[in-house]
Amino acid sequence: MTDVLTLQAGVDAVAAEDLFDSLPPVTVEQILGTWHGSEVPTGHAMDGLLDVSGWYGKRFASAEEVHPLLFGAPGSLYAVNPKLLPLGTLNRFGDTVPKVLPPGGRAAFRLLRTRKYRARLREVSYRGQVSAAMVYDDLPIIDHFRLLAPDTLLGAMDTRNSPHPYFFLLERA
Repeated sequence: MTDVLTLQAGVDAVAAEDLFDSLPPVTVEQILGTWHGSEVPTGHAMDGLLDVSGWYGKRFASAEEVHPLLFGAPGSLYAVNPKLLPLGTLNRFGDTVPKVLPPGGRAAFRLLRTRKYRARLREVSYRGQVSAAMVYDDLPIIDHFRLLAPDTLLGAMDTRNSPHPYFFLLERA
């Protein structure tokens, strides 16, 4: 099994897909709670963007109540409305976007705060296996999850018109 540090250091996209396919599925009930995220660099156009943005992770309160993007730090986490972020543009052109934010850039995310849940959890078939997935309310994106370790998920962000998923890790907070 590949460990978290190895994945965070980066792997080939095909190796990440093979690992994801080899992992067991999870149910919606297994993943409820708050999760701290990190990227799995694979050469995807979005590599590095979540890290520089100050992304913390995700909160799955219930199958119907999901905050897909949490920012901040434990004790001061806040949800951001993903509809207000240019995720489609970043997915297409992320490899040409500098992986730095201007001074005060992270603070700007506070202007995009929301208290409303912006996604739902469902069990979805993806790459030949049914597992828990997060479906965004306003974007053509589904995040699929597999169990890497007892409190660690490997996520695959499946976006329309992207040849490969964007991979990330979630560790139970």
